[in-house]
Amino acid sequence: MSPAIALIDGNSFYCSCERVFDPKLAGVPVIVLSNNDGCAIARTAEAKALGIRMGEPYFKIRDLCRREGVRVFSSNYALYGDMSARANAVYRTFAPDVEVYSIDESFLDLSDVRERDRVELARDLRATVRRWTGLPTCVGIGPTKTLAKLANHIAKSIPDLRGVCDLSDENERAAWLVGIPAGEVWGVGRASLAKLQALGVDTVADLRDLDLRPARKALTVVGERIIHELRGRACLPLELVPARWQGCAMTRSFSARITERAELEQAVAAHAAQLGEKLRRDGLATNQITVFYHTSEHDRGDPMRSTSTVIHLPEATNDSLALIKAAQHGIARTWREPVGIPWRYSKAGVITTDLVPLAESPRALFGALDRERSGALMAAMDACNTRFGRGSVVPARAGLVEKRTWSTKFEMRTPRYTTRLAEVPSVLAHLPA
Repeated sequence: MSPAIALIDGNSFYCSCERVFDPKLAGVPVIVLSNNDGCAIARTAEAKALGIRMGEPYFKIRDLCRREGVRVFSSNYALYGDMSARANAVYRTFAPDVEVYSIDESFLDLSDVRERDRVELARDLRATVRRWTGLPTCVGIGPTKTLAKLANHIAKSIPDLRGVCDLSDENERAAWLVGIPAGEVWGVGRASLAKLQALGVDTVADLRDLDLRPARKALTVVGERIIHELRGRACLPLELVPARWQGCAMTRSFSARITERAELEQAVAAHAAQLGEKLRRDGLATNQITVFYHTSEHDRGDPMRSTSTVIHLPEATNDSLALIKAAQHGIARTWREPVGIPWRYSKAGVITTDLVPLAESPRALFGALDRERSGALMAAMDACNTRFGRGSVVPARAGLVEKRTWSTKFEMRTPRYTTRLAEVPSVLAHLPA
């Protein structure tokens, strides 16, 4: 059997999730906005046809959306994450080895499937995902990840392919690569494309045939790896076990500017609490955090200020209370009372690097935490939030979720249909008399 990798992804994934629970959105232009309803981060084909670009600020297209009947939604990450998990559960019934690459993309190993059966299997996979989850997908197949990604792009672009493209055959692959711009290759960004064009590379076929030495000089080892992948030599294996995090960041822009220290302390405390939750989920810990906050360069006329500081802990921990204490110490160290016009802070965050497994981290000689007591408390808090919904139990310093005036706004968010019992749709049935 020849090696074969399939890349399956959801078409306009966030928008498709919204359409699953509102069939009236079919055929209607739909966009989903980023945090604080800032920019368009997902668009249906109908919205793209209206000229709405990825990342375009909503305030610039608000009138267009009203005029053209575009349905606009705030991000509903709880819903999208759960729908992604459901789709991946379907993928695992078709392939034993699945790498979840992102919320809407997964790589599948189809090497054990006969070459003549792969397209039919992929079509069956698409149909099953659509039937079981309601999500439309496309599948690209190739001997390497890069070619599978490219095949997926072709599958989306050519309706006659019915959502599946297989680039396993070398002759068929050569015919396709001649007509595709090099910028469509996975890993070739704007800066890399400019360097390739200077070398006379316009199409994917040109890139595949490029000599390895200038490619490595222009794009480092990454460029050389891309060429090998385009030639059918796999350099990127499936990552079936997620790599351990090296760092983690919890940052958010505020829905309203913050001028008071108490509000800023509450915001970083909430971020530190979420950081602890994420670390506990993977059994990791940290012994230092960076706390930062700054004003916005877009607030013309307002004084600018940006600050950050690193706080070291006695030992590595994932205890939210210990992380909150460290984060607030960071605010105390850097806060300055304004003279005259107050600083209007637009964003804050907590960042950590050099994560280690908690069980393997050394203990402090002085100031060590009671890990047994801490672990029991954090486990109880996590269990409550899992059962009753995130934010049901929070440290007091992080503030009650519904009373956070600075919290990210989602004014047009749909219900979290699959993860919140109180938001499950209700159906009224009228019995015959």
